[in-house]
Amino acid sequence: MTTAPTLQATPPVAANDRSGSIANPRIRLYKKRIAIKHPDPQAGERLLAEALGAVDRDALHGILKQLAKASAIGHRPDEANLAFMISTIKRIAPSDSIESMLAAQMVCVHMAAMRSACRLACTDNLAQQESITRALTRLTRTFAAQIEALGRHRGNDERAITVRNLSVQDGGKAIVGHVTQHANVLVAEAGPSEARQEAGR
Repeated sequence: MTTAPTLQATPPVAANDRSGSIANPRIRLYKKRIAIKHPDPQAGERLLAEALGAVDRDALHGILKQLAKASAIGHRPDEANLAFMISTIKRIAPSDSIESMLAAQMVCVHMAAMRSACRLACTDNLAQQESITRALTRLTRTFAAQIEALGRHRGNDERAITVRNLSVQDGGKAIVGHVTQHANVLVAEAGPSEARQEAGR
């Protein structure tokens, strides 16, 4: 006789889980409300707020409602999808409101991409395959751009600029070495010839 496995709250997957060993409180979705399942409601809200990077109660419930709508399967919010989305955002570890919103968008784009991939695998219609492939391509490119945006935000928009071709007019000077721009400040590392010139002055 085969019995269905009992579903339980998901424990941390690995011992090196940097986001903490406490599992997220589970969310119950009702017709007109969202309930946080935790023995201590305040502690449950606090744990979820930390996981989602929400700065206050309004931000927490606002983002939960948005994620619940995005978790829908057949127009009905899905608790398993919502749990996955919350767990993924927790691993991204948003530290402010911008990161919180961006992380939420990232998981929503990922969910949409996976739905598109499922539709692509389930259709033999050539026109539908082309349409779904275009949508999937846009979604995966958007996801990659979101990763870049998160990295730039966390690095305070520090981007290295490499100059490959350089032209110096008569009377001009060139820096021989590596030039990096961080937050609109130019930092130059002098090369060997430049360092010898500076030492001779």
